[in-house]
Amino acid sequence: MDERDILKRISALVEEEQTLREKAPSSSPDYEHGPDNERLKRLEEDLDQCWDLLRQRRAKRQYGENPDEAAVRPVKQVEGYES
Repeated sequence: MDERDILKRISALVEEEQTLREKAPSSSPDYEHGPDNERLKRLEEDLDQCWDLLRQRRAKRQYGENPDEAAVRPVKQVEGYES
């Protein structure tokens, strides 16, 4: 997957995320446990992985390494960066 593919994937994920957030009832207590919320969580994880992959590729290119050697990292690893 090259950078253009990653950016297209990011755009599609962001678009889906915005659509789900727009239709989300803001005050429904049941919503936070519904299927849309689970999908939102997965979208956020996928986005984090895509952004991480893009950063890896750019860093490898910047330092003269092969960007194609960058790989998608597990969600737990990518999400752990925020801690």
